[in-house]
Amino acid sequence: MEFEKINLDTWERAPLYTYFMENMRNVMSMTAEADATRVFRRAEADGLKVYPALTWLVTKTVNSIENFRYALAEDGSLIRWKSLSPYFAHFHKEDGNFIKLVCDYDEDVSAFCARFDRLREETKDKKWFECKFAQKNTFDVTCLPWTHYKSFDVHVFDEGRYLAPVVSWGRAEERNGRLVLPVSCNIHHAVADGRHLCLFFERLQEEIDRF
Repeated sequence: MEFEKINLDTWERAPLYTYFMENMRNVMSMTAEADATRVFRRAEADGLKVYPALTWLVTKTVNSIENFRYALAEDGSLIRWKSLSPYFAHFHKEDGNFIKLVCDYDEDVSAFCARFDRLREETKDKKWFECKFAQKNTFDVTCLPWTHYKSFDVHVFDEGRYLAPVVSWGRAEERNGRLVLPVSCNIHHAVADGRHLCLFFERLQEEIDRF
């Protein structure tokens, strides 16, 4: 878990960070649609599951944006992780419960998806937060495959100190032969602005188009 400690005396964003941490802690949220047709087609062609494939694409996108990789260390200092891994929800169809799991990010999509599926199989009898993870370099991921929504918002209530993004997506909807997916992202204003939030959606679509 490599990270860089941020020197607030020299960090360009320090005045904004300080203001939004000390005077007006808030989280920005946005929902936009992504054309996920290529994800579904490749998943079918290569024998991948859509959920881990989308999680990989989202994680790759998050890691490409420096402002999405900040966190507060235990001593309160600001750090920037070299890489984040997804802390995702796995839904149990049998009883409607879920479990939260961490899948270490891998630049190889096949290796990541295999690890993702193995994790789900190994923890199929566990629920909620029974699995404990030591790593801190994570961001939250969830999927709501039952609804093609217009807006969705998840806020982490922890005194406004959770700086990592929260990413969600819903059910894909077919339009003129394309599969359109609603995607939502939240990020703390102390470490990112609206342009970074918009950049996430732009880069996610680019990653999907290259997939």
